[in-house]
Amino acid sequence: MSITKTMDLKPKTIENADAISSQILEATQKKLGLIPNMYAGMANNTALLDGYAFAYNSFRANSGFNSQEQEVIFLSIAFENNCEYCMAAHSFVGDNMTNVPIEVTNAIRDNSEIPDDKLKALSVFSRIITKKRGLPTDNDIANFMDAGYTEKHILGVISAVGIKTMSNYFNHIFNTPVDDAFKGRIWKKK
Repeated sequence: MSITKTMDLKPKTIENADAISSQILEATQKKLGLIPNMYAGMANNTALLDGYAFAYNSFRANSGFNSQEQEVIFLSIAFENNCEYCMAAHSFVGDNMTNVPIEVTNAIRDNSEIPDDKLKALSVFSRIITKKRGLPTDNDIANFMDAGYTEKHILGVISAVGIKTMSNYFNHIFNTPVDDAFKGRIWKKK
């Protein structure tokens, strides 16, 4: 039996983070109007925050998925990794920024039937890649591609799994508190 010790690191601010992390925190605040607790915690290690922020922004701009699909991927990975923080945050983003239909977000959160066949295939494939640690079967790939996705989309899902692995694992170990802005979408796996 292992016991996880709560980390003693304190969240960083624009004022007390190192130069690179401070710039990322400042840019995040300008873009979102807040510095999410996860970013403030990640700022304790510049490689983590810089790597996460760069990969996240690149995924948003270059993955080949629209904003709704991106949120479905992130929610599905967070569900599979049991990340309460990311489920709350990406549910909020889906509801308020990327316009994911609430019934889709709620279906992912509740592990129930997603009412859109293409988004369902995307969610299932994202969870498979996460759960099987990048070892999908030929059938898993065929089902994904039969839903209208391409081999390039497979690579985009792999990118998202890498990004969410950084954030999900960080949130597990840091025990990141859910930001007030996201509290309306707090989640616990059933």
